[in-house]
Order: sequence, then structure tokens, then C-alpha cells
Amino acid sequence: MNKKSVYGWVICIAWFPFYGDAADKIASRDAVQSLDRYLKIAREARPNIKTQNFLKIALTKVDAAKVRNLLWADRVDFLRKDRSMEMKSKVIRHGDLEMPFEYFVYGDKPKDGRSLFISMHGGGNAPKRVNDSQWENQKRLYRPKEGVYLAPRAPTDTWNLWHQGHIDPMFLRLIENMVALEEVNPNRVYLMGYSAGGDGVYQLAPRMAHYLAAAAMMAGHPNETSPLGLRNLPFAIHVGERDGGYNRNKVAIQWKDKLEKLHESDPKGYIHYVRIHAGRGHWMNREDAVAVEWMAKYNRNPYPQTIVWKQDDVLHDHFYWISLPKGQAKAREEIKASIVGQEIRLEGPSGKKMDLNLNDDLIFLDKAVIVSSGEKILFKGKVSRTVAQLSESLELYKDRAYIFSSKITVKLP
Repeated sequence: MNKKSVYGWVICIAWFPFYGDAADKIASRDAVQSLDRYLKIAREARPNIKTQNFLKIALTKVDAAKVRNLLWADRVDFLRKDRSMEMKSKVIRHGDLEMPFEYFVYGDKPKDGRSLFISMHGGGNAPKRVNDSQWENQKRLYRPKEGVYLAPRAPTDTWNLWHQGHIDPMFLRLIENMVALEEVNPNRVYLMGYSAGGDGVYQLAPRMAHYLAAAAMMAGHPNETSPLGLRNLPFAIHVGERDGGYNRNKVAIQWKDKLEKLHESDPKGYIHYVRIHAGRGHWMNREDAVAVEWMAKYNRNPYPQTIVWKQDDVLHDHFYWISLPKGQAKAREEIKASIVGQEIRLEGPSGKKMDLNLNDDLIFLDKAVIVSSGEKILFKGKVSRTVAQLSESLELYKDRAYIFSSKITVKLP
């Protein structure tokens, strides 16, 4: 072999990795363009996205962000057309159940969107006319300086009217509608409620924490629920000193103690504020209205580095960046997860399968990711960003923040 051929061979080896990198970037760019063309097809005429060749092509970080924007814009366009009549009727439906709602808009709209305060009325286990009266009262009970104040009417008149299983999907649909049609900022959604509505806050906030920025419970009772899921959700409790019905005052103090101990052991989590209103009974004479301003101090963090997921009796299949395959959710089970550098550490029931949904806001996806449980390494390697995962996570979460570009599936030892 002469010097010229040797020189040429060296040049070929030196440039090959760069050529491969360039080809990957071209393929990534082409996938974005293909998706863009696909989304421009009328929705009713589109082939199933799962049949498209661009789904599994690895994306760059920049192109993954472009795909997220395209998918979300398409989703919002669909919602504005599909849900406009639902919003005009002011009724959310789930199966045979209906949840009417009324809302009022206060203040100027911030550049990043309005706040949303969902305020649940009291009553429960009473005739319809009584709960209707409680709903009318709730409509006027609080007034934020800025935002959409929304008071729903519970679909039933049962004692547990705000924490039955149909409430979660109804509230998620309501939030999605308000984000798309009323320009609500999904990182500024707040949950509050009085009396039986306070019962609902105790129950719903831990299991829906990933969709909320803060929550405030007024004059309610938690029943059997646990505060563990509040790790990343600021939580306020307001109860009258003399509110002895169902031991609400004593239970509020018990929850204060629980939250204080949780915060002491985990100083970055379990932000809380508990006020027992001196001399007040079940009615706190609007002193609890300070909770509105307290909640408004907080924005949702959709990507916490630590998660504590405690299942309730109403099961969920996703919580922040963890989701469970069908049939894996079990009542009262607990999963803990944390991200330290490039390592994801998991604790939970033996044999539990789960999906870790990732993006570049959570972890650096251009480097290897490690998943461990105890001393065992469950995964080590790089993961690809794909249109498939971005599309799949949007369908699951229905929230722009949770459009994840990558997924790792593991099984705990």
C-alpha cells in the first residue's frame, strides 16, 4: 500500500464518526418534517400515527422540543374545536354522570396564562336542594386577585361526593379544557374546598398532586387518606378551633404533626401551612380566605427530582414522571423515586413493573442513564428520544409538561 492510499484510509476513519453524527441529525430533522406534514392532514383523514415510519427515529434534543410543540399545538387545536360546546354548556360528563360548573375571571391575564382555582362546595349526604344551595354559596365564597375561579357542582349527593372515582377524570378533563379554551397556565392550577369539599381536598390533592400547584383544605376530614403524596405539593389546612364534628379540629392538628415530621425528614418537600382559627366553629367567617393568596405564591414543578407516590383506593396509573402498565396499580402501595445526577433510584414493592418517562428537563439524555434499586442495577445505557414516546405520553397525561421524549421500563427486584 503506498503512502497516498494509507493517507486516504486514515482520512476515511477520521471522518466516519462525523458522517454518522450528521446522518443522525438529518434523520432527526426529516422525522420532524414528516410529523409536521402528517399533522397537517385533516384529523379524520389521518392514518393511525402508530403506522408511521418516523415514529422510532432517534431525535436530537432540539428536534424533540420541536416535536413536543407540534403535538401540543395539534392537541390544543383539537380541543378548541371538540370541547367548545362542552365549555359553553358548562357541564362535564363522565359516563352517565354530569358535573355542572360556573366560573368567573378576575384580573388581567399574565403573559404565561391565567391561574385556575377549583373550589369544591360542602354538603354531601343530603337532598339535592341542600347541595345546590352549598354550590351557590361556594360560587361567591372566595375571590382571587387574578385568575379563573371555578366552582363545580358535585355529580352526586353522597357523603363522599368529591372523592369518588369519577371525580379524578372529570377534573382532569376540566383542567385540560380550561388550559386550551381559557388560556389557563397548567403550572398554576389550585384545588380548594370547604366542609365536604375539604374532604375532597384531603383525598384528591395527594393522588392528583402532579396536576396541581398547591391545595387548601377548609373545614374537612381526611378519612383514611395519607399525606405522603403531598411531597411536592404545598398544602394548607384551615379548621375552626371549635369544629368538633367528626373531630375535624383534632385531626387537623394530627395532620399538622404528620406534615411537620415529613418536612423535617425531607426539608425540600412537604411545604405546608396549618391554621386552627381561634374561637371559630365549622364556619370560619371567611378568615380562611387567606388561603387563596397563600396558594398563589406557588407554581407547579412538574419535574421533581424526588417522588413519593402513595396509591389511594382510587387508583392512578401515572404520577409525575412514573407510569404503570395496565394492571400494575394496587391500592395503598408506595413507590419512591429520586434522581441523583444521571442515576434514578427506585424503592417499591418487589416485582413491580414501571415506566420511567424522561426528558431533558429531568436528566441529560445525551449521556448514559443508570436505574437502580438498592444495590441492583436495573438499567444502564443511553435512551433515544422518539416521536413515538412523545405522542404516547401526550395521550396518557394530556398535559404539555408531561410530553416525555424517552422511556425506560424496569421491574423492581
